[in-house]
Amino acid sequence: MKKERGDLSIIRWSIQTRKQEKRNRLLKRTPNYKKYAIQGNCIKKIYLFYSLRQKESMEKYPRYSHAYFMQKAIQLAQQAAEEGEVPIGAVVVAEGKKIIGKGYNQTEKLQDVTAHAEIIALSAASQYLGGKYLQNCTMYITLEPCTMCAGALGWSQISRIVYGAAELKKGFSQFKPRILHPKTEIITGILAEECQQILRAFFQDKRK
Repeated sequence: MKKERGDLSIIRWSIQTRKQEKRNRLLKRTPNYKKYAIQGNCIKKIYLFYSLRQKESMEKYPRYSHAYFMQKAIQLAQQAAEEGEVPIGAVVVAEGKKIIGKGYNQTEKLQDVTAHAEIIALSAASQYLGGKYLQNCTMYITLEPCTMCAGALGWSQISRIVYGAAELKKGFSQFKPRILHPKTEIITGILAEECQQILRAFFQDKRK
């Protein structure tokens, strides 16, 4: 016996409802660095640091504060993780208010070992300003820059670098003499645990 068109619509609606209910159950018991999203007929796990109430999380930090902009960088790191890249994000802020450059790791996507978050954000900021020097600008980066990125930051004469998690093996601070421009201010540890957590979750899954 053939099913009527109306019956098929009801079945589709019932399947979609069950998927939504399953998604809601998963979200309720998921740690704050993981989230699940329905894609087609399957549930795909993607890495997110944010709590499920992302908007409320952003609003708890004062506007234009270091933590506020670091959250923006974390959001880009999250995007990198979704694309299978090492989750590192960076933003360049001019005059303490306007984001003029964004970047996240794209070494796999572009098959380019220099496509680090910092390099991409630097290029975007320079293009926005129409010049290579980033004086009166701050870069917020979720992980301490490597020596390559620190060298580029040094040449840019950027005024300030703010990073979250320390890189104890390949971070620029592990090497002497100092690579950065002498006048560049460095601030560390902003939302360090959050920055480290998204990296930890990404590599734990890679080892499975």
